[in-house]
Amino acid sequence: MDLKMKQKTILIAPLNWGLGHATRCIPIIKALLENNYTPIIASDGIALTLLKKEFPTVQALELPSYQIEYAKNGANFKWKLIQNGPRMIRAILEEKKIIENWIKQYAIDGIISDNRLGVYSKKVPSVFITHQLNVMTGNTTWITSKVHQYIIKKYIECWVPDLEGSINLTGKLGHIESISLKTKYIGPLSRLQKKLVPKKYDLLVILSGPEPQRGILENHLKNEINRFKGNAIFIEGNVESEQKIVVKQNVTYYNFMNSTELEQAFNESEMVLCRSGYTTIMDLAQLRKKAFFIPTPGQYEQEYLAKKLKKEGLVPYANQNDFRMENIQEIQDYKGLPRLDSKIDWTNLFAVFEK
Repeated sequence: MDLKMKQKTILIAPLNWGLGHATRCIPIIKALLENNYTPIIASDGIALTLLKKEFPTVQALELPSYQIEYAKNGANFKWKLIQNGPRMIRAILEEKKIIENWIKQYAIDGIISDNRLGVYSKKVPSVFITHQLNVMTGNTTWITSKVHQYIIKKYIECWVPDLEGSINLTGKLGHIESISLKTKYIGPLSRLQKKLVPKKYDLLVILSGPEPQRGILENHLKNEINRFKGNAIFIEGNVESEQKIVVKQNVTYYNFMNSTELEQAFNESEMVLCRSGYTTIMDLAQLRKKAFFIPTPGQYEQEYLAKKLKKEGLVPYANQNDFRMENIQEIQDYKGLPRLDSKIDWTNLFAVFEK
């Protein structure tokens, strides 16, 4: 066998913080397979579980958990992250050692890290994916952003899943004035495609994010949806071993869906009620769906995106405790997210692994 023809092995490792980082890696993993690379998936928790379900034939490895936890009270979000800091640092240091061993053990030729800070090596081309060149943490944004940018600088490239110009989705999260980072704006990433299908549901509710906030919102919305008059589909965001479907009056509940099922549900639904996480925003733009946002309490990034998109007249939002089902009617007064037409040149993007 000609060694020059050997498929290169690329480790792709998303952060286990809700499902957003994992789901936006799905189109990248598909593109790696289509472009004659051998991907290896690495993560932990529900992110790893989800990707193993999506790619049952792709090798999957487990990394240490960052043990990210949300506070029950959104006002304590930053303090909770500070408390978790020592455990997270230990996990990152352990992750670094594991990666160095894996490079030799699995003959890894390149690395794609979606916000996993220890997934990096000087031995192979290492790429970082983030939509947060600025990391918003309230009055400490300046220092968290500088620390994040310092970490990103060691990577050979930083891929930002957005457009570079003034028409973009991330605003000041993904765009900084003075930039010394090797940044590539690759365009929005979505695992979903727009389809012309008959409407089946008036409302799609989809939950995501770490506990306990995901569960708190689930309980709140299960009470509120009893007052919704139309047909609704409610996806809880619990990735479990088996899919469960429960029908109660006008609402169909799923614990989780795979990408194919989710794409169908999105396309069959008129409106979407969800978090203002960036991966969800990219999906909504791709599908041109009108939505209503409930940002995760205390998560500055989601609060910023929700405020930005409301100010632009695109998507309304409400704070978690204030949301009532009647707020859904506000969707009619907003334009909805625009589809940002951009085609990813995967051959050019993956050329970084050919150097």
